[in-house]
Amino acid sequence: MKKGKNYRESEKSIDRAKTYELGEAIDMLQGFKKTKFDQSVEVHIKTSIDTKKSDQLVRGTIILPHGTGKNKKIAVITSTAKSQEEAKKAGAEIVGGEEMIEKFAKKIEFDVLVATPEMMPKLAKVAKILGPKGLMPNPKTETVTTKITETVEALKKGKATFKNDDTGNIHQIVGKISFDKEKLVENIKAQISGIEKARPSAVKGKFIRSITICSTMSPAIKIKI
Repeated sequence: MKKGKNYRESEKSIDRAKTYELGEAIDMLQGFKKTKFDQSVEVHIKTSIDTKKSDQLVRGTIILPHGTGKNKKIAVITSTAKSQEEAKKAGAEIVGGEEMIEKFAKKIEFDVLVATPEMMPKLAKVAKILGPKGLMPNPKTETVTTKITETVEALKKGKATFKNDDTGNIHQIVGKISFDKEKLVENIKAQISGIEKARPSAVKGKFIRSITICSTMSPAIKIKI
């Protein structure tokens, strides 16, 4: 991938042999040359898990105190009129029952899908579509639930799910470059804390090996653990 001029200029200011304090790293990110859009701030965490072992996989949820800066479009699929009404009142943009499944096979128009337990067997027919996109409801991410109001409201406030990739790394958007520094600090600390709490009991020794932060168009900065 060819690096742009601004990226190369930003890269010159980073000491690759150094790990920075979180606040200092955010100052650097926010000091890089601005772009025409409000870049996302990302956290990338390298863990020591063995992804070939099912008891070492990392998955969980965290509520970012200040959200990600993006309004998530939430879909709720449930069989009862009462639950559907709850979902609408809580702010879900797409609400319905089994009839929605055929639509999912053709087009995905949401960021998060919440389902009540009785809908899960019915969703199996679109699991190959939703799964690779990370949209299949799962009890571990609390998106399979009977607590519709509580779940949708939490998602709207900044609740985010996370899981490791095939290399044992975890990638998460934690805000926008325009956020106040203090808000980014709090969001990043909450994210790291959430991942530490999700540490699999089967993992021995050091769990988090390294943490880097970056914005959409910037080089990564390694921060102290």
